[in-house]
Amino acid sequence: MKLEFAENRPFDVIALGRVGVDMYANDVNCPMEEIRSFSPYIGGSPANIAMGTAKLGLKTGFIGRIAPDGFGRFIISKFQKAGIDTAGLVYDNSGANTQIAVSEILSPEKANIIFYRDNAADLHLEPKDIREDYIAQARILMISGTALAGSPSREAVFVAIEYAIRHNVRIMMDIDYRPFTWKSKEEMAVYYNLACEKCDILLGTREEFDVIEAIVSPGNQDDRRTADRLFAENAKVVVVKHGKEGSLGFAADGGCYEGFIYPTEVINTFGAGDSYAASFINGLLDGCRVDECMKRGAAASSIVISRNDCSDAMPTREERDQYMKEHTAVRG
Repeated sequence: MKLEFAENRPFDVIALGRVGVDMYANDVNCPMEEIRSFSPYIGGSPANIAMGTAKLGLKTGFIGRIAPDGFGRFIISKFQKAGIDTAGLVYDNSGANTQIAVSEILSPEKANIIFYRDNAADLHLEPKDIREDYIAQARILMISGTALAGSPSREAVFVAIEYAIRHNVRIMMDIDYRPFTWKSKEEMAVYYNLACEKCDILLGTREEFDVIEAIVSPGNQDDRRTADRLFAENAKVVVVKHGKEGSLGFAADGGCYEGFIYPTEVINTFGAGDSYAASFINGLLDGCRVDECMKRGAAASSIVISRNDCSDAMPTREERDQYMKEHTAVRG
């Protein structure tokens, strides 16, 4: 199955939602109390995906709120240097803070992130911040599930979704479930399901889909059943990821595709899903079948987890394609 997308739009993709700054430890295999320095990078799932699509050569925009401080200026500077349009970024003057995440990488199996999301600026995104004319210029609107975790951000997401539908913009959601941002699993399940009903493309881990289905299909572990339920709404493509065991992709025409894995030395698993999503988008817009999109995503993910950071580690199209030529993919 190949999805059709609007042609001749100024943007290939506009991402919306969580954006912040990740402080990655320069000292790997080192506990927090012994780390001597950190380096700042763009953070937040939709922001990482935007960095990934821009690096792949896609025309990329972003919608979100940031604090008018040094971290906010850092985000704008990094976006602009990456070629990401920042017309949809709004400074929040309510006293909210730009999200900060601090990493500690003791080993690939013991990597931790400390999130500072108290009164996060991105959750202050308002419906009035969503410009219909801006969204109408995109081929894909990429939303992050974390943006649904609080008001007024969740209302802004649904406004953006309606504008996208009105202008034939495909809607993709990266589930991006962060338990600590929600008041309850029930609240999360309700809003995720309302958004899922409107989306064309959905990416998430099995664990994330489990949480979404806690009310509508409790106890379900069948990926096909998950996909079929979403196809009955509006979805065209659903990918369920199983970490190092690979992934399964489903298309509304009945296609089922087993994903690939590129074995690699793992340094840091942060950003694996975001790099996967960026290359998956690239594949869709190139007219690839779902399985080829998954293969591109797996290659990009393997490249990122072999590096020490996330957003800056996103590969270019040339790097990813060369990696696919030089490495053997195995079914996962």
